[in-house]
Amino acid sequence: MARDKSMFVCHQCGTQQPRWMGRCPDCGEWNSLVEERMTTISPDTHNITGSGPVPLTAVEGADADRYLTGISEFDRVLGGGLVLGSLVLIGGDPGIGKSTLLIQASDLLGRDGKTVLYTSGEESARQIRMRADRLGLGSDRVFVLAENSMEKIMGAVAQVKPDAVVVDSIQSVYTEALEAAPGSLSQIRDTAARFMTLAKGHGIPVFLVGHVTKEGFIAGPKALEHMVDTVLYFEGERGQPFRILRAVKNRFGSTNEIAVFEMKDSGLVEVTNPSELFLSHRGARASGSVVVPCMEGTRPILVELQALVSPSSFGMPRRTCMGVDPNRVSLLAAVLEKRVGYTMSGHDLYLNVTGGMRVDEPAVDLGVVAAMVSSLLDHPLDMGLVVFGEVGLSGEIRGTGQGDLRIREAAKMGFSTCLLPAKTAHLLAGSESMTLLEAESIPQALDALFPAAR
Repeated sequence: MARDKSMFVCHQCGTQQPRWMGRCPDCGEWNSLVEERMTTISPDTHNITGSGPVPLTAVEGADADRYLTGISEFDRVLGGGLVLGSLVLIGGDPGIGKSTLLIQASDLLGRDGKTVLYTSGEESARQIRMRADRLGLGSDRVFVLAENSMEKIMGAVAQVKPDAVVVDSIQSVYTEALEAAPGSLSQIRDTAARFMTLAKGHGIPVFLVGHVTKEGFIAGPKALEHMVDTVLYFEGERGQPFRILRAVKNRFGSTNEIAVFEMKDSGLVEVTNPSELFLSHRGARASGSVVVPCMEGTRPILVELQALVSPSSFGMPRRTCMGVDPNRVSLLAAVLEKRVGYTMSGHDLYLNVTGGMRVDEPAVDLGVVAAMVSSLLDHPLDMGLVVFGEVGLSGEIRGTGQGDLRIREAAKMGFSTCLLPAKTAHLLAGSESMTLLEAESIPQALDALFPAAR
């Protein structure tokens, strides 16, 4: 017999407490405990295969068991395609394009001969058809089910026998085995476990769409991200047509890859050359602007850094950064003041990465320094210049990996000069179309960039 009891569950970490407390004792989050009615179910409900243990060497390899979705950028982020039996969670802000991407991928899989079951608990079948007509989609191998009952979805899976399943969204699905409301922590955890059983037990890849909170995290217990194989986040600035799909967890590929899309009337369109896209609106020669070749996985992308340094009117100067780590920028400002002598503590500092891109690697340090000094001195940099290198606290410029890929991408985009660490330049074979400026320290780099001002 199933026994019902009431528990208080933390919506941040998923821990259960017998009574309400203002602060979760496990994760320390305030006002995160929510009362839920729990139902004890049989322990074999989520048994994946029922098979016994076997030697690892006896397990059949599955390196080639991947579906190509037909969207090369999507396949890149997935690690080379959709692995059979994988559970993929996609999150993002409302209206960012999650459903659009998945309906386009479903249509392409259907045209490739695969059967896809597209379930939605938030749209009717007619609304899904309207969106498909607007995008010019219409494969007869894509089956639509407007349902949020877990039992009925599983019945449809048994009837259709699909090659892939899309669930939009996991927060709208509920199981009748629990009395909790759809979207509650227990419902999300239990239904996700049922979909994991479906994926692993039958080798069917399953896409789960996840709502995000106002802080930008996927709603529900953190255990949801631990259960799935791949977690993808859709990013994009409001008012910008560009969308970036980034992997934060991937058991079958790298988490450093990104996919760039542009939202148009026909849906999401792949951007095969992101460097050209991010630099297409670059203005005339102006101070504080520099181009940095950064690496996103195995792909080099050129982005424009813009800095604005102006005298502060208050005792506490402002540090506003978009697309880069503000703590790293403050550190570089302190290095400039201590090692070079530029007074940054009396200036407001604004830094922006154009196009809504976010860069986190240390190789952009030298570009940030060059942009800040260019704005401070009101001295524009050469339009054909790219800069990269890591900066240390003592003012040294450290070597950076994959320098040949960065320089090759810059040369392809028409840049003629590159300022880079001396240690990285010594490892390169050289480039006939690119002039390399080597620097071992910040003063040496600034002497090469601003000979007259220095």
